Parts: sequence; C-alpha cells; structure tokens
Amino acid sequence: MAGLNVSIAFFFLVVGVCQALRQLSKRLLSPGAYGCLARELAGSLQLCMSCLELRMLMEIGPWGGGFGPDVVLTLLFLLFVVHGASFDGASANPTISVQEFLLLESSLAATAAKLLAQGAGMGMGWALTKLYWSWELTDFHFIQNLIASECSSSIHTALYHAAFVEGTCSFFFHLVLLKLCQSHPMYQVPVLAATVTFLTYTAGPFTGAFFNPALATATTFHCSGSTFWDYIQVYWLGPLAGMLAALVLYQGNIPRLFQKNLLYSQKSKYKIPKARVAAHVEGDERWRKRKGEKSNSEPS
Repeated sequence: MAGLNVSIAFFFLVVGVCQALRQLSKRLLSPGAYGCLARELAGSLQLCMSCLELRMLMEIGPWGGGFGPDVVLTLLFLLFVVHGASFDGASANPTISVQEFLLLESSLAATAAKLLAQGAGMGMGWALTKLYWSWELTDFHFIQNLIASECSSSIHTALYHAAFVEGTCSFFFHLVLLKLCQSHPMYQVPVLAATVTFLTYTAGPFTGAFFNPALATATTFHCSGSTFWDYIQVYWLGPLAGMLAALVLYQGNIPRLFQKNLLYSQKSKYKIPKARVAAHVEGDERWRKRKGEKSNSEPS
C-alpha cells in the first residue's frame, strides 16, 4: 500500500500546484487571458497528470499492488469531484470547447485559444509525469519505466466498434453536461464525476474510455498497435460526433450553424388557461350578436 499512498500524495501535490497557478494567473492576467489560456492550461495539466498516474495504477495495481479495480474507480470518482470543484470553469476538453462555440457561448478566437492551451497543458502534463516516473519512488513507477517504451494501444476491439464506444461515451457525457449546465455546482460536480466513473467502468476495457481528444492524444497516441489515423477516428472523430448528437438531441438545432429546430416545435412560453380562452370566445360571440341586433334595428 506504500505505492498507493505515494500516488495519493502525488494527486494532492498536482492539485495544489495547479490551484496555485490559477490563483497567480488570476492576479497577473486579464480576465480574458486567464479564462482562455491560463485556466485551461492549468486544468489540462492537472487532468493529464492525474489521469496518467491513475492509468498506471489501473494497469499495474491489480497484480503489482494487490488491489482491485474498485480502488481505482473510487479514486477516479474522487479525483473528478476535486477537478470539478477546482477547475474554476475550465473544461480541459476540446469537445466541450467546441460545444460552447456551437452554442454561441464562445467566439472563434477564444475557442482556438482554449484548444491551444489544452494541448499545451496536456503535453506539459505528459512530460512532467514521465519525469516524475523516472525518479522511481515506488515499485509501480519502476515497473512503469520498464514497460513505458513498449506501451500498446488502448483500442482492444474492432475500429468501428471503438469509434462507436467513444462516441457513445461522449454522447452521454455531453447530454448530462447540457442537462446540468444551469444547476448548482453542489449537484453538478458529483453527478458528472459519477457519470465519468460509470462510463470508464463500462467502456474502459474496449478503448480506455477517454472521450477527451486532448487527453487521449497525450496518453495513447504514441503507443504502438494502431495507426495515427485509427487514433484520430476513435479518439477525435468519435467524441466529436457524440457531442454533436447530444447537442442536436438536447437543443433540436446547432445555433452556430442553423436556427431551425429539427426535433421540437416552437411553443409559446406563456400558456393561457382554457377557462380564460373559453370566456374570451364567449364574450366575442355576445358582442357580435349585440352588434347585429343594433344594425337590424336601424331604419333603412
């Protein structure tokens, strides 16, 4: 259990350093630069380093540490609760940034800046985690260094099925995210964390269940067993397709591309009670009768 304790301490250290980076950036940068660059970079750095360490525990822990997947899934849930509480509005996920652009919540320049910051944060997180593993503080890290150069692809099923799995995970994740977008963080954070944990448990054996293109790029694109185009189809096109499907199902349209609602009819926001409508119609009929009687009584 000593190796697990070191990893937990590493998680706390990563969150603390990234939180300090956020606070410092908020003081030194303008709100726009902080929101599009520093906040996304810190969030992506935190997410990437945490997920790489957790992925290492998931692969080596069962036979190297004697603990089962229940421990890793519990850590995953707790980590995403911490991420949701500390990210300060960052997404650290390209599909979420593209979704905000399609919903007219973000401009093209801001979206491009977020995507660049996410890529930089993920790349920095991968490099720092590799450096941390090279210190070999635990037996887990020693084993990880031995097998790091021969890592294999996370795609353990047919290519079309893998793309479908990642797309389905992204679909359900974004559907929950859209449903909870106006909810209080007290409810939003644990529900999203539970969703990620469930999807990882269900789809992890097939593709690793990333449904985050930037995280998948930093984590598995360098591994052998699949081509670069295979990775693009599964970990980029799949999640983007799932996000678009969730957006169309929830909204009925894609505001950035077209305004016409394809699924839902536009109804009035305010409903008039039926009794009031009936009284209004009856009053109109009485008024017409009185008007007709008056016109007939007039001499010709």
